Amino acid sequence: MMFIPGDSAGMLSNSYIYRPDSVMFDLEDAVSLAEKDTARLLVFNTLKANLYGDIETVVRINGVETPFWEDDLDMAVRGGVEVIRLPKTESVADVKEIENRIENIEKACGRPIGDTKIMAAIESACGVVNAVSIAACTPRMIAIALAGFDYLVDMQTSRSSGSEPELFYARATVLHAARAAKIDAFDVAYGNVNDEEGFLREVAIAKNLGFNGKSLIHPRQIELLHKAYAPTTGEVDYARKVIQAAKDAQEKNLGVVSLDGKMIDPPVIHEAQRVILLSDHS
Repeated sequence: MMFIPGDSAGMLSNSYIYRPDSVMFDLEDAVSLAEKDTARLLVFNTLKANLYGDIETVVRINGVETPFWEDDLDMAVRGGVEVIRLPKTESVADVKEIENRIENIEKACGRPIGDTKIMAAIESACGVVNAVSIAACTPRMIAIALAGFDYLVDMQTSRSSGSEPELFYARATVLHAARAAKIDAFDVAYGNVNDEEGFLREVAIAKNLGFNGKSLIHPRQIELLHKAYAPTTGEVDYARKVIQAAKDAQEKNLGVVSLDGKMIDPPVIHEAQRVILLSDHS
């Protein structure tokens, strides 16, 4: 999910060429107070032009504590955005206020009720503590994302290197909240675009924990992330064997599935299906 500043006409008009899975047009931190109206108009025109095709579109609105969020939301929903990213989400009440407003806009502009989805950004200790209730509070919620910088400021610490223990609790909590609610979870952005080694180390942490993806701030990170998440040839070959063994057992009405002398149970089959799905999209 690649961040694109909402006031950058050039980036808005051509960032689809980098083929991210999702683009997030940012009206919040990336845009100065003087450019909020300009950014809103540029993003609206970009959404209406449908430049991004099958790439998921997300708009990060300004927070509900600002005077900008209602205009942001009205523009994004009327523009046809797929997902609203709510920054600094700390409670179910934050989400419900956005949800009610979205429904009113959908009714007013003729979009199907429920068409606009929500992604909650968890950026504070309060948000992490309430992540389970936030993730499950509305059918519109399709994902939660951890925002590392603001969270670490709130925790009065900073990033280290290696295994990054200062982020572990937040990552684990957000991820468990997402899995319990059956929605996706996205890991933090990595700020140093020139540090590929550090980026890939952090990607490995996110992948091994189980995050569905990662927020990105630069196009050069897209291919690195895709390659890191893509299954190896060996993993794909084994997954296909598992699926075929399960199919053979089903056709023979066998209650037990085995492959190379090993028992294959439903979790192994489900993991094989996930590997194939990842392979098809990498």
